[in-house]
Amino acid sequence: MAASVREKQTAALKRMLNFNAPPLKNTATEPVWKVLIYDRFGQDIISPLLAVKELRDMGITLHLLLHSDRDPIPDVPAIYFVTPTEENIDRICQDLRNQLYESYYLNFISAISRSKLEDIASAALASNAVSQVTKVYDQYLNFITLEDDMFILCHQNKELISYHAINRADILDTDMEAIMDTIVDSLFCFFVTLGAVPIIRCPRGNAAEMVAVKLDKKLRENLRDARNSLFTGDNMAAGQFSFQRPLFILADRNLDLATPLHHTWTYQALIHDVLDFHLNRVVMEEGLGAEPSPAGARPKKKSRKTYDLTAADKFWQKHKGSPFPEVAESVQEELDTYRAQEDEVKRLKSIMGLEGEDEGAISMLSDNTAKLTSAVSSLPELLEKKRLIDLHTNVATAVLDHIKSRKLDVYFEYEEKLMSKSTLDKSLLDIISDPDAGTPEDKMRLFLIFYVTAQQAPSESDVEQYQKALLDAGCDLSPLNYIKQWKAFTKMAATPANYGNSGVKPMGLFSRVMNSGSQLVMEGVKNLVLKQHNLPVTRILDNLMEMKSNPETDDYRYFDPKMLRGSESSIPRNKNPFQEAIVFVVGGGNYIEYQNLVDYGKSKQGKKVLYGCSELFNAAQFIKQLAQLGQK
Repeated sequence: MAASVREKQTAALKRMLNFNAPPLKNTATEPVWKVLIYDRFGQDIISPLLAVKELRDMGITLHLLLHSDRDPIPDVPAIYFVTPTEENIDRICQDLRNQLYESYYLNFISAISRSKLEDIASAALASNAVSQVTKVYDQYLNFITLEDDMFILCHQNKELISYHAINRADILDTDMEAIMDTIVDSLFCFFVTLGAVPIIRCPRGNAAEMVAVKLDKKLRENLRDARNSLFTGDNMAAGQFSFQRPLFILADRNLDLATPLHHTWTYQALIHDVLDFHLNRVVMEEGLGAEPSPAGARPKKKSRKTYDLTAADKFWQKHKGSPFPEVAESVQEELDTYRAQEDEVKRLKSIMGLEGEDEGAISMLSDNTAKLTSAVSSLPELLEKKRLIDLHTNVATAVLDHIKSRKLDVYFEYEEKLMSKSTLDKSLLDIISDPDAGTPEDKMRLFLIFYVTAQQAPSESDVEQYQKALLDAGCDLSPLNYIKQWKAFTKMAATPANYGNSGVKPMGLFSRVMNSGSQLVMEGVKNLVLKQHNLPVTRILDNLMEMKSNPETDDYRYFDPKMLRGSESSIPRNKNPFQEAIVFVVGGGNYIEYQNLVDYGKSKQGKKVLYGCSELFNAAQFIKQLAQLGQK
């Protein structure tokens, strides 16, 4: 099986930090000490992949932002990892003039243009530093990998390529071109890193199609220039896929606006929905207990805790896609096994304190020495385990508070019923006008899902009644204005997306799990279990990957950058099902779709599915974008 994107991107970064030579296997030799200079983009690419400790092992003593004040360190080589923007180039030229470092290894995140290279060359000449600029590389790493099978394009400046930016009513053609070029540049980097030329499929008549056309052209131009092609020779050998090429499906966010607004029930998606979670890091404010501070005293400052949820965290890897009640149960189980191990160590300690010369004690001692040595050697492991348990207890408790205070289980269940068109047990108006259920934003999300998924739009009088209830609940109605325009527009273009017959089976309230000793008190939260169902994006993937004929995807365009003449056809050349596919959503994605694709991949033997999106937003951020669009 080919290595995952995360492994490939990490390997590329490690090679770069080793002066672009493959890292040495024997660790006996001391690494060369060096500084790493990056910009915000470089920081975002490195931080989910390499921890500070790993950087130190690679010989990086200092890592600094390009635009911070840096002191000269004359006898140290510097590795730069930055995007080739005007201001970055100016700053590098300034560093050369000030002779900050012994030698310079310049690595650009995406390809640098000829004219900017010439700027650097002339600055190096002027400051007599030509011999010190050791190497200049294009790294083609302009994307961020968050999971083995998930990537996003950028985190800084993501508003430049957001859903709002692409769908503005007053957008100029030149702006749209620029957005598409940015997206294509990142996707091109992604395929260079992956070392594969994909077969591209996309729907017609939207942003996804524009991206596909441009990407096809860019890949084609690169393949044609055989001398400098990035897809031949040594860097391809490393990343040789099974003989088959991957399928690359470009989807457009407008295919499905309900899923990004949906309340969710799996662990990772819930964290992203209710907490501050980006680039695999959760930031939480810790309340310092509820005791009121004495009169006149300053209110206590809330401390902020950050937690990294990484690939090394086994609990996270196992449970990030599980329904929340299961996670709560597993945290408790982990805690119990940890306590048992801890007690064992304590027990041994107390035995070792045995005084007394009698035979029994001495034979016990020799027997226990072996036990104690094994217990002591397992201590670091135990401590790490404890750290992870504490982390998940804290994060899960924070999520649980939201579920309880906002009745998220009620919303989730109701929305699943709306999306699967099953019978509803209470009226939408009741939930909207219930002051205890959720925030105004939750109510707005629920109503928008109802509006987006409705087969026939509700009548004017009904809508007015809903709008009044929403206003009374304190909602901002501007997202609805946009969704109304969107619905009118898509009605002409296509049939509404079908969400499959998902359903949730309530399993009764949590009684069994939550014995009195548990940390996470779940009373009153419904124990909902998910049934496997495919979201629109997953269904499209299934049709195209398995070569199924389906009116939804039959007129998708087909590009093969390796074919000499760009033949305009939607007829695929090969009829075999694909083994590997990459789904990319132009206009933003979310963890709900990611999880749905992961589950789909698990159900199919030997298939590999990757998920990518131009930005990752949760429902709150998405609603904000819809509101901006609706205010115009």
